[in-house]
Amino acid sequence: MMDLVRSATFWQYLSIPVIAALIGWITNWLAIQMTFYPLEFVGLRPIWGWQGIIPSKARKMAAKSVDATIAKIGTVQEIFQQIDPQELSAYIVRTMEPRTEEYVDELMLRDYPTFWENLPSAARSLVYDRVRKATPQLVDNLVADISDNIEGLLDIKAMVIDQLAEDKRLLNRIFLECGEAEFRFIVNSGLYFGFAFGLIQMAAWFFYQSWWVLPVFGLIVGWATNWIALNVIFRPLEPVKIGPFRIQGLFLRRQQEVAESFCRIITHEILTVGNIIRAILNGPYSERARNMVKKHAKPLVDETAGISKPLTQMAFGPKGFATLKHQVGEKAIEISATAFNDPFFERDRAEAVEAIMRQRMSALSSAEFQDLLRPCFQEDEIKLIVVGAVLGLLAGIGQVFFVFGNVL
Repeated sequence: MMDLVRSATFWQYLSIPVIAALIGWITNWLAIQMTFYPLEFVGLRPIWGWQGIIPSKARKMAAKSVDATIAKIGTVQEIFQQIDPQELSAYIVRTMEPRTEEYVDELMLRDYPTFWENLPSAARSLVYDRVRKATPQLVDNLVADISDNIEGLLDIKAMVIDQLAEDKRLLNRIFLECGEAEFRFIVNSGLYFGFAFGLIQMAAWFFYQSWWVLPVFGLIVGWATNWIALNVIFRPLEPVKIGPFRIQGLFLRRQQEVAESFCRIITHEILTVGNIIRAILNGPYSERARNMVKKHAKPLVDETAGISKPLTQMAFGPKGFATLKHQVGEKAIEISATAFNDPFFERDRAEAVEAIMRQRMSALSSAEFQDLLRPCFQEDEIKLIVVGAVLGLLAGIGQVFFVFGNVL
């Protein structure tokens, strides 16, 4: 026995499962890297190079992610209600009130500087006060109108897809954070699945030493370790009891944990109040939304003019008075688009939306829930398996020539 241990043959045979384990680990690690990186195409188009599978199909992958989650766990109306229109109104008023004089001065000095500078300070103060008093009701009416018509003002699916397709790093992060445990398992499983296949490979080589045995087994190791890992993650779909054990796909068993990760990213970085308002004002239905803002802003001019309205109209002229109303509407749109820069308010509203989304995502069936992560493996999966198989084949050929060259 000691002679066998000292012999080169012993170490050659021992190298078979060790190399198979390394092949399994490397091919699985490479499969994960090729799924997510690089973010942009590297090489010579169209075929001599590579871009991560997720980034290369960012829009398609974002759409699948949205269809598998947001489309099933919350409507636009429900999400907006969780933001709470009353809280939204109160925040806008709080944000505008300290800058009332600044906003009024900016409007008047831009278009009517002579009139505004010659107006007595008492009259200007009266205008400021009237604007302050009229603003809360105006904002309440506007937000209520948006809330009642939100389905026709915001395409939330398009909003999320556009943002994720543009920010490939964020799209990657969603999959990587939600599937962190599964990706780690895939890489590490290459070692022990590869080692197990290597033992079979070693036994086959012991009884039949033909040049093709090691390359073929290397190919099988490169292919099978990835395939087995994926099936362990997603199968069985529903829990299966075997004696005291409860068996289910690894990803599916983590539904509550994954729901927390996914909903935190979506609500705190994508479905924020600021992003939603900007999507309303700049999205496919922006013209309707902007007209709604202007409609509610225009009465502010009449309200502010009050009993002196005839004199104001006389001073500005009919056209000038109409222009002022238009400018107030444009200013209201500008304020709406830039007012949401308070991280505390954004976080507070995000947590409210996150709570309902997390609850509903946790309640999805296993078949629905797996669709969050499964697409990132299914897309071009054959390419990853082929790469793994080719690497395994090359490693097997290397074993034949460099490890067992003296045997054949």
